[in-house]
Amino acid sequence: MSREQNTTLGIWLMIAVTLVFALQDGISTHLAGQYNVFMIIMIRYWFFATFVITVASRKAGGIRNAARTHAPKAQVFRGLLLALEILVAVKGFVVLGLVESHAVFAVYPLLIAALSGPVLGERVGWRRWVAIGIGFAGVLVILEPGFGVFRIGALIPFLAALMFALYGLVTRYVGRYDSSAVSFFWTGIMGLIVTTGVGVFHWQPMVGSDWVWMLLLCITSAGSHYMLIRAYEVAEASAIQPFAYLQLVFASLIGIVVFHETLRPNVAIGAAIVVCAGLFTLWRARQVAVRR
Repeated sequence: MSREQNTTLGIWLMIAVTLVFALQDGISTHLAGQYNVFMIIMIRYWFFATFVITVASRKAGGIRNAARTHAPKAQVFRGLLLALEILVAVKGFVVLGLVESHAVFAVYPLLIAALSGPVLGERVGWRRWVAIGIGFAGVLVILEPGFGVFRIGALIPFLAALMFALYGLVTRYVGRYDSSAVSFFWTGIMGLIVTTGVGVFHWQPMVGSDWVWMLLLCITSAGSHYMLIRAYEVAEASAIQPFAYLQLVFASLIGIVVFHETLRPNVAIGAAIVVCAGLFTLWRARQVAVRR
């Protein structure tokens, strides 16, 4: 298979992943509106951890090989961080809605670029710093801090974006020492531990129809992570990462059509600014990598 064919497959996989992620967010919004968010994420991680353990046990070396890490503290931290980020993000969906939450969350690539210097020691040129500044200006357009009463809930998706950016940077760091299979294993196990430790104290009986939605959420969660890993296997991250912004489009459509949310003009304008700034930072990073 040629590189072009690999890239094409990677792009379609990334588009599929963003669509499934958006559907997951919609299901999570529905369930978290009826039940405690800690319980919802806990059940999701029960299924995800089972999937991770099953995959690991069928590979060479089994679970012991999958758990063998050269950066145990970093793996524990990133696993905890992702689980907490999911909790915060879902809470943001309930408080703020899918449209505005995703508009703010779209800033996470800019946060990765901004934090890559102090966290990983990577060099960020002035052009990317300008793009980062413009992107944050786009977030301010979305939040409208100078108009009316500023909603503290609007900071929830920003916190989720910051946590996800840190997760991405730590994942990049452990990638220097561990394989993706090892990181995948630790993601599931640490998420299982932290969400169960909290979620069991918030258990609520769930009606039969919602168990169907819960099962669908669990299946799509495992399937989407598999597709994401596959996408990065067949294509370079820099080639397919821009398509991750389609999640903003898909999630906004679900928010508007299913949950009857509205797309305010400032949110649309701010999101466009954030996305354009993010795409520029991705393009610039690729140009710098090519020169090296």
